[in-house]
Amino acid sequence: MDLSDHLRLAAAKSRTRRWFLRDCGIGLANIALFQLLQRDVFAKVENPFAPKIPPLAAKAKRVIYLFQAGGPRQLELFENKAELTKRDGQLPPAELLAGYRSAFINPNSALLAPKFKFQRHGQSGMEVSEVLPHLAKIADDLCVIKSMQTDAVNHAPAQVMMNTGSQQFGRPSLGAWSLYGLGTEAENLPGYVVLNSARGTSGGASNWGCGFLPTIYGGTPFRSSGDPILYLSNPVGFDRELQRSSLDALERLNQKHASASGDPEIAARIQGYEMAYRLQQSAPDLMDLSQESKATLDAYGLENNKSGYARNCLLARRLVERGVRFVQLFHEAWDHHGNLTNGVTNNCRETDQATAALITDLKERGLLEDTLVIWGGEFGRTPMVQGGNDGRDHHNRGFTMFLAGAGVKPGITYGETDDFGFNVTRDPVHVHDLHATILHLLGFDHTKLTFRFQGRDFRLTDVHGKVVKGILS
Repeated sequence: MDLSDHLRLAAAKSRTRRWFLRDCGIGLANIALFQLLQRDVFAKVENPFAPKIPPLAAKAKRVIYLFQAGGPRQLELFENKAELTKRDGQLPPAELLAGYRSAFINPNSALLAPKFKFQRHGQSGMEVSEVLPHLAKIADDLCVIKSMQTDAVNHAPAQVMMNTGSQQFGRPSLGAWSLYGLGTEAENLPGYVVLNSARGTSGGASNWGCGFLPTIYGGTPFRSSGDPILYLSNPVGFDRELQRSSLDALERLNQKHASASGDPEIAARIQGYEMAYRLQQSAPDLMDLSQESKATLDAYGLENNKSGYARNCLLARRLVERGVRFVQLFHEAWDHHGNLTNGVTNNCRETDQATAALITDLKERGLLEDTLVIWGGEFGRTPMVQGGNDGRDHHNRGFTMFLAGAGVKPGITYGETDDFGFNVTRDPVHVHDLHATILHLLGFDHTKLTFRFQGRDFRLTDVHGKVVKGILS
């Protein structure tokens, strides 16, 4: 290759670069403008948690979600089916099983009657099982949905779907969407707090994750005793003044990096450091239950509650009092494929009193009128037996959840299943419908609360969902 060939090749490369920058509409000026805009956006998001006014009139300001993971047995708790009792031990009608997909059992297994007795309670006359005596006393405060449906039949995908609207991992959780849309009124606590009791959830951290939303909107798991987050306390010799000085220096470096890169995730990093610093002051006060009266502690049943669920319920009330937007309790202990009589009895003993106490406590403090309480799991259980003569398989076609508080009708039962508690026969409520309704109560049109990711506007309800107007007050 001679000199003229080298010159022609250099000219061609130069034209190629000029053509790309000019005709693709990028150009050096546009690149510079993009960087400036990124910096400007970051500068405006100094407090991504600042409280926001929802676009619609909101009935709920905050949410407490009592997630009963594992599949609570609607037929032992809220669904009194006389026909199922009558046909105990018989095979289900053939037409009932048409197109049915079970998780583990042979669908053509014997029917199993409810294991507990039911009574009507309150002015509403709501039927509640004998193993829920405390919830029975506040039946007139509950909005029980007996026609829930979901697409998933196994724990992990069903839990992820109930919490994110999709069986796929990587979608933002309901709590993350709430924080993204509304911000938080808590200055010294995370806006979305997660409390666990019993066993860990099958869906794991995806149940409270941020998905493709900025990291700052994910849930923050708290421990129920001691420091809510490990390593929150300073090491020996590292006092608060030195820590503040170190954090200020680190923030200056992060801000400099943010100005150069425009990376919005740096906001999450700065916010994380600052939140940990503020938690060192606020956490001891939050976790100090000695501030509560003996009557309150007794009402929640803390003394005899081994799982920690009662303590978490009381912490949930203390968190929303301090402005936390979304509190979610996970109690995975409902997966009884066998030995359900003992399992349900023990589990209700752990959860019934504290759940009822939380709702009553919120009501007495004037918080229930704008706090939405949600109770339920990822699916229900079959009317057919599993595990000998004392178990039930997963069931997604019809199950029960209840709501209480802000914007929902108290003392009603919504929806209905057939005589066996198998299929929904009236007013079905899909997971997407539940999410649409929750967002509506928080002041959002679920079709318009979106986030652009990979070239598409995503939302919690995907392309589905309708507001369940029949439960709204």
